[in-house]
Amino acid sequence: MSECLRSVGLDVGTTSTQMILSELTVENKASSFAVPEMEIAERKILYKSPVYFTPLLDESRMDGVGLRRIVEEEYRRAGITRDSVDTGAIIITGETSRKENAKAVLEALSHLAGEFVVAAAGPDLESVLAAKGAGAVDYSERTGKTVLHMDIGGGTSNLALIREGKIVRTGCLNVGGRLMKLNKNGTVTYVSPVLKEICGLKVGDPAAKEQVEAVVDILVQALEMASGHREVGPLLGQLTTEESKEPWLPPEGEAVISFSGGVADCIRQEFPWLEFGDMGPVLGKAIRKSRLCRGDYVLGSETIRATVIGAGCHSAQLSGSTVFYQNIRFPLKNVPVVRLETLSDIRRSLSAQEEPVVLAMEGLMSPSYRETVAMAEEILAQTQGPILLCLEQDMAKALGQALAVRLPREAEILCIDRVRVSEGSYLDIGAPVGHALPVVVKTLVLEKRMNADCKKVW
Repeated sequence: MSECLRSVGLDVGTTSTQMILSELTVENKASSFAVPEMEIAERKILYKSPVYFTPLLDESRMDGVGLRRIVEEEYRRAGITRDSVDTGAIIITGETSRKENAKAVLEALSHLAGEFVVAAAGPDLESVLAAKGAGAVDYSERTGKTVLHMDIGGGTSNLALIREGKIVRTGCLNVGGRLMKLNKNGTVTYVSPVLKEICGLKVGDPAAKEQVEAVVDILVQALEMASGHREVGPLLGQLTTEESKEPWLPPEGEAVISFSGGVADCIRQEFPWLEFGDMGPVLGKAIRKSRLCRGDYVLGSETIRATVIGAGCHSAQLSGSTVFYQNIRFPLKNVPVVRLETLSDIRRSLSAQEEPVVLAMEGLMSPSYRETVAMAEEILAQTQGPILLCLEQDMAKALGQALAVRLPREAEILCIDRVRVSEGSYLDIGAPVGHALPVVVKTLVLEKRMNADCKKVW
């Protein structure tokens, strides 16, 4: 038996804003004698919006009214209403997520998205999304090769280092095509503060192509340092974003380089240097001629659209059949996930949260009664309020019961298992289906298709 869901994704990036409408076919992949395992069996794109320049009031504020008009118009063109959409996500990425009114814009758009995930994505999440969306994680897992993925957009380049299918490091550099803007005559109209120490041009200056190439060459050197193709120098730390906290460290040995983002289009195809009113065409050409592209590299079939295609996609499944819940009002919608490596992380992880979260952890395989009780007592010692747990191992019912006998009867407890989630995910948990709970893991997973015309494909 299958079910179809309509999903909308909206990506508000440094340079572009786009929307996509998808139809997701959800099927039960388990046998007749097993606990149902719901997965997205097919994804069909029903509608792609045009690519809009992200509307700005000025260089520090987005135009919330302008964004709302774009979304309302694209809903009309796609022939949908808020009530006809089942799920999706709105994310603000790149330099746009740092704009002064990013939070207010998200709130203004959220009414168009119903119960969507609505978030300003930080650089770590962006790096993970791009790596998954380009197929880099899947390729590394299948081949065992090390992959360095670079998602190069208008304001930043998000990096993910992947070994044997696992993302072991993420980072972000202030390298992007729209750090400098120019009009059709080549006059500079904007220079990002991050270029202050490496660019002699200022607003109002006439810029020759050679002057822009000189700035771009410095940016490409930073990418080469990040990839291990150039000796690391102070420039790498200078262009590393504050959110990344420390300079990117290059991988050991050779790595396959993969690219996505709007600038990736300019790697694949050469455009007139003032085509888009920024440095994108010059940056893309410089990357294509750089050390980054001398070995194996790939370009995604979805470059500028990669994020928006995946923003509305999610994976759906059912929890294990031995779960525990008490005083929980279903459905739960968009509950953020905090991933724990050890139980001792609970208090520290919760201290930064202003709302209930799902604590996700591996759990114990076939735990003894004593181990279950010890785990329950450790959780209780560090938490107050609702206890929402998501475990990978099959132990939710036993742990939930151990928590319940140690708490007042009115305490809110939810323990689900056989579900793996990652940091940055959101959970929707529905009312019981038999002995299980339907769970939607909204991870903002990106499309994994690659371009058959690339130099090398996954």
